[in-house]
Amino acid sequence: MSNPTSNQLPIYLIALGAFALGMASYVTAGLIPMIETSFSVSVAVAAQLVTAFTLAYGLGSPVFVALTPPDRQRTGLLVALALFVVANAASALATSFDSLMIWRAVAGIGAGVYLAMGIGASAALSTAERRGKSIAIIMGGMASGVVLGVPLSLMIADQTGWQGALWLVTLLGLLALVGLALMLPALPAAPASSLRQKLAILADGHVVTILLVSLLAAIASLGMYTFIAPLLADPAHGAVRSVTPYLWIWGIGGVLGSFLVGPVVDRVRGPVLVLAIMLILAASLFLLPFAAALGAWLVALPIALWGAVGWALQVPQNNELISARQAQGDGNLAIALNESALYLGSAIGAAAGGFVLLLQLPTWTLAASAGAVALVGALLQVVNLRRQPAWPGTPRPEPHH
Repeated sequence: MSNPTSNQLPIYLIALGAFALGMASYVTAGLIPMIETSFSVSVAVAAQLVTAFTLAYGLGSPVFVALTPPDRQRTGLLVALALFVVANAASALATSFDSLMIWRAVAGIGAGVYLAMGIGASAALSTAERRGKSIAIIMGGMASGVVLGVPLSLMIADQTGWQGALWLVTLLGLLALVGLALMLPALPAAPASSLRQKLAILADGHVVTILLVSLLAAIASLGMYTFIAPLLADPAHGAVRSVTPYLWIWGIGGVLGSFLVGPVVDRVRGPVLVLAIMLILAASLFLLPFAAALGAWLVALPIALWGAVGWALQVPQNNELISARQAQGDGNLAIALNESALYLGSAIGAAAGGFVLLLQLPTWTLAASAGAVALVGALLQVVNLRRQPAWPGTPRPEPHH
């Protein structure tokens, strides 16, 4: 019988890689002014580096996860992380903007495949009763990379140039890669299936509902995050000069939510927990403009709550997807599709928020619209509740062949 502590170390190493991934996903936005100067391109052109990474991450990763041989899960995870490390090093060494753009896209593919396979690996290394906690460690690592890693790497970039931030991402990714190459045990092979069988995942109503809830949550949460500055800058809602402290509050809430939800996932039925999270997300978004109007610091409470539940949601969602598709052997693909739903939702949320501002509607309508989308997600989650899936740890019946 294996020692559970020895099984935990690879999970923390996967989380270290997720920390580097969280940094890489969000740091580029902060580096745009330096890159703009370095390559003599406009802000609009430099901003496409973020698009290249996120599109490759959201659209490329499910394809590559689907193509990974079922008996090469460990190799697939290590190759994806190696690709991410090489792409970040090449980005730091890029001498032209075009090559930088290409390497950001390659980094995005490596990151997306790594996270999906890393969550799958952490589930395989855990007992069913501890799976939620293991997934929470990975998601907490990613959240920490966004909240703690991005400001740290931007400080380094201020001293050493924009390349310094990418070298830090490369170094952390390399540490995780070496650690996993030495410590990650062989992973169980997934059942072999054709590409057509893998595409059948989209005919699974339970999975599609989970993905739609993730999409709506991302539209609401990440979409509103894009527009937190114009809301709080409005004289009717606090006339805040610097939004930075509130972004920290949102991020720290996210880190706490990601880690603390783990033990809860292993005790509370997934769909019930997701419904509660979606209702809290909707309530916190609806409360934003009211709290901001009452006081600049009172608004910190709904922002912290919003960050906590927004990040925590993906732990029970990924756990539920693994439970739903483990028998069919495409749990990693389900997680990759969930990540795609998040990135797509973020893009839709940003576009929809921009449209609201274009119509010159009051800024409170941004929060109200986001809250309404989260509420629709909560109503959709009732459908999953009615399906009555198994409790965490309850074996599902094998599919009939």
